Amino acid sequence: QVQLVESGGGLVQAGGSLRLSCAASGSFFSINAMGWYRQAPGKQRELVARVTSGGSTNYADSVKGRFTISRDNAKNTVYLEMNSLKPEDTAVYYCQIQFMEDSITYIDWGQGTQVTVSS
Repeated sequence: QVQLVESGGGLVQAGGSLRLSCAASGSFFSINAMGWYRQAPGKQRELVARVTSGGSTNYADSVKGRFTISRDNAKNTVYLEMNSLKPEDTAVYYCQIQFMEDSITYIDWGQGTQVTVSS
């Protein structure tokens, strides 16, 4: 069983910054990819950024140059640094991890953290 604890969401004015964190704990052999997704009201959940165990990253076009994803493998934690925030970044942000246990790959999600950007 894996637990994901997210933190760092909140209310910020346009142009401001926030940093999200997601710490994983529990029973797993290794964590492969870690990522952040978001879901705005009335919209589908979408990938924001993802980082592999080797450090390769990919970003949604809408956040490139403004958001940075990173991970601390020793702490099983993934971060999302969000700068130059825009009202359209308002959404619930979900952490996702892909991990292995007993040679099986699993995906798990955090509970979500609200990010609200005011204009």
